[in-house]
Formats: sequence, structure tokens, C-alpha cells
Amino acid sequence: MKSPYVNELQPNQIVTATFLVHHKEIRQKKSGELYLSLLLRDRTGDLDAKMWDNVAEVMHTFEQDDFVRVKGLYTIYQNRPQLTIHKVERLDEAEVDPADFFPVSSRDPEEMFAELRQIVTGVRHPHLKALLEAFLNDPEIAARLKRAPAAKSVHHAYLGGLLEHVLSLCRLCQFAAGHYPHVDPDLLVTGAILHDIGKLYELRYDRNFAYTTEGQLLGHIAIGLRLIAAKLRDIPNFPERLRTLVEHMVLSHHGQLEYGSPKVPLFPEALLLHHLDDLDSKMDCMRARVDQDPHVEGEWTGYSQPLDRIVLKKGRYLEGPSESRRRLHAVPTPRTSQQLRAKAPTLFGEKLLQALEDDS
Repeated sequence: MKSPYVNELQPNQIVTATFLVHHKEIRQKKSGELYLSLLLRDRTGDLDAKMWDNVAEVMHTFEQDDFVRVKGLYTIYQNRPQLTIHKVERLDEAEVDPADFFPVSSRDPEEMFAELRQIVTGVRHPHLKALLEAFLNDPEIAARLKRAPAAKSVHHAYLGGLLEHVLSLCRLCQFAAGHYPHVDPDLLVTGAILHDIGKLYELRYDRNFAYTTEGQLLGHIAIGLRLIAAKLRDIPNFPERLRTLVEHMVLSHHGQLEYGSPKVPLFPEALLLHHLDDLDSKMDCMRARVDQDPHVEGEWTGYSQPLDRIVLKKGRYLEGPSESRRRLHAVPTPRTSQQLRAKAPTLFGEKLLQALEDDS
């Protein structure tokens, strides 16, 4: 198990740790010299990192999606954590445990899959139940469903996130169907389970969450319809009109044409599915925005593009001002190792200076 993780780092400490390179840029200082701007990641979060010196020696030794071991100074700079890198080296995948580097659902995937099977067991309509079981009984689809994220970054963006989202949506659908007696609960739950099924092949999640070539070319809605068509070929006498309703729910679940939905919802179950899907994704987006906000101080997160707003950190707001959250007088991150050495004795003590000298 790697140590430390991002969420274990403490300000003004020398850090030696391994990370996944989520993003890499070679930039230019005002002086014309090059520096590295990196976004490093492990399963607990992301970390902004900069390397100011000796960049030419290392900038082509690793790439995005590589694992690296870094040593540097972890500080709070402009209210955000930042790592100033002193050394960096690429690691082979055999040297790390990939599970340490990917965010993952807090729930056990096998437990979630068993819960989904139980929901399908409760579906009364024989054809809809047969369609859902055809998916869950497919070993490849079952394996992917236990691992896939629901999105690259917006909501439920972690391993097992899609299954967690589907289960949450099924529970919302069951509640809503009980509230609206004219809604068909079996059709609604079928839409909930299948609406994002195409994401199993739209996204890849081996080193980073990204689109597959098929995902880029087709998108998860088109892929989902293709998967449904393949399963329906093995279900005799599936009603054509019922098939059309299921397909429409997949086609319209984004709700609006400008949001990538080929059709707008045109019957109650389709409309309800869209709004519940949107609700569940936005609630997780709000949760993640608060949990992962990089600002060390303050009651508000940074701006969220998906939500089109900033988000109140409710817990911090309700607590009010406290001694434990008084404004830290963070020291601006020095931009060169020479500056760091010059500042080290007065700012961080002889221990830091010695740590840097040991690397020289």
C-alpha cells in the first residue's frame, strides 16, 4: 500500500510519494526557461504540482498516465495545496498497486451487484425482466458494471460509480412510482438500469478515465441502443411497441436536445427518468465538489462548470468561525531550489534544508 496519500499530506513538509500523472504540461517562465505543471492523483484526490528546476533533464522521461515517484515540498499557496517537485522518476506498473491510484466507490461492488439482481427479481413484466436478466447474466457486462465509473469527471466519477448511480436511481424510481400511480414501475426501473449501459464501452478506466475510440465516435446512447438490440435478438416475442418505449427512454434521458439528447421525453416514465437521473447526478456532483474542493479556507467552493455555480460548504458554514480554521499565513511557494534553500532556515527549519541538500 502506498504512503502517504494525497489526503494525508501536511503543509510545509518534505514529501516522498508515488502518484499517477493525470495531466502534464511543459510551460515557459517569463524568463524563457521551461517548467513542468502536473496534476498528480491517487485514490484519495488530486494534487497540483510544479517543477521549476532541472526540467530539461526529466521532462521527457515520463508522460501523462505514467506512475511516478516524486520528492518535494508540500505547501499551501494562494489558499490551495501545491507540491513543488525537487525530484521525479518514472515507475514501472509492476512497482505499484494500481488500486492505490484510482478513486473507488465506498461500497463493495459484489454487494451492489447482488442488490441490483434483487431489484430485477422484483420486476413483474416478463419481457422487461428477461431483458434485464440478459444483461446481468452476461459475464463481460457484469464484470464491467462492477468496475465502470459513471462519468469521466462530473458525477460518480470513480470505479463502481456507474453501478452505485444505477442503484440510487432505481431507489428514486421505486419511490416516485409509488407516488405517481399512473407510472409503470417496471418500465421506469428498466429505463434506470439501461439508460447508461452504453458507458460500459464508451469509457475506459485502465490508467485514467477517458473515452474509448468507440465512445468518441458513437457516444453511450448509440452504444446502449446497440447493446439492447443485441440482447433483444435472443428474447422471443418481445413486443415491438414495448421495445420502442425502452429505446425512447434511453434516447431521451438527457432531457433536452442541447444536452445531447436525440429526443426529448414524450411519455411520463421517460420524463420522470430524465429528472431523477439529473437529480441523482447533480446531488453527487455537489457532494464531490464540497469533498474535493482544493481551497483550504473559506465557506464556498470554487466555481463548478457542471453545476454552473459555486457551492456552500454547509458543515463549515454551520460551525462558524473557529480557532482551528483561522486564516493561515501561507508562504508563497518558492520557484527555484536556490530560493527554497535561501528561505528554508527561516521558514521551515534546518531539517528541511538538510532534506534538500541530501538530494543535491
